[in-house]
Amino acid sequence: MHHRVLSHARSALLAGLLAVAVASAAHAQKKYDPGATDTEIKIGNIMPYSGPASAYATIGKTEDAYFKKINAEGGINGRKIAFISYDDGYNPAKTVEQARKLVEADEVLLIFNSLGTPGNTAIQKYMNTKKVPQIFVSSGAAKWNDPKNFPWTIGWQPNYQVEARIYAAYILKNFPGKTIGVMYQNDDFGKDHVIGLREGLGDQANKLIVVEASYETTSPTVDSQVVQIRTANPDIFINISTPKFAAQAIKKIGELKWNPVHFLTNVSVSVGSVMKPAGYENGQGILSAAYLKDPKDPQWKNDPAMNEWRA
Repeated sequence: MHHRVLSHARSALLAGLLAVAVASAAHAQKKYDPGATDTEIKIGNIMPYSGPASAYATIGKTEDAYFKKINAEGGINGRKIAFISYDDGYNPAKTVEQARKLVEADEVLLIFNSLGTPGNTAIQKYMNTKKVPQIFVSSGAAKWNDPKNFPWTIGWQPNYQVEARIYAAYILKNFPGKTIGVMYQNDDFGKDHVIGLREGLGDQANKLIVVEASYETTSPTVDSQVVQIRTANPDIFINISTPKFAAQAIKKIGELKWNPVHFLTNVSVSVGSVMKPAGYENGQGILSAAYLKDPKDPQWKNDPAMNEWRA
């Protein structure tokens, strides 16, 4: 009898403890970081809707449409996404301003897929000091992979240095001994590619690279850089530029009636924003890498995932 009473008491005590644990767990779940509630998740984003990199504005618009689709289907675990996306014109000072606004005024949970190496560089310290996630950065710079110093930052795109090493390996195998001219954007985006290219070419780098010309994103055109490289007459032209400048370079090479082997970084392979304005006839034979399915590529015409994306 005594044993039975004890076991009842123990059961009652356990039930009581369990009830307390469940209640405190439920209570704990209600305590969220700023930007999250039981009904909403606030996601911040910064895009160049204007300025020299405005071709990328499509990314922000597409993300907005995707989150609207998720909300229309009931959201994530019943929570709707409030997607707040601001323009920085690809100007790092403006990126800082917009990040502060998102974190301090809008109180977003995180900043997601903000675009551009210079802008994300400008806000990386701030985001990590504030302990607000800077996730899936829309840039392939190597620096996003630094969990020791910047645990709140995580990259997304394939790394620019790796991409350039792939081009270098391809060149050594298919065009051994051919000379190279490089045009690059004068920031971490451009310099990461040059580092990777030189690493990939190894001890042949100084012999094969006969000319390098950089440009600023504030420049109206890269015509003079293309002419400078043409004058050195390399066999291979490596085009490390964002869409506006990539299109200008492709067009200028066509006007000069020059036919180098042309490599183009994957960030500028868009048919709509690069190849079309450059003139399709000027872009024939260009080599590049890709990690996305191009929606205008006929090989994805009947791809189920692409059809869902188009819809």
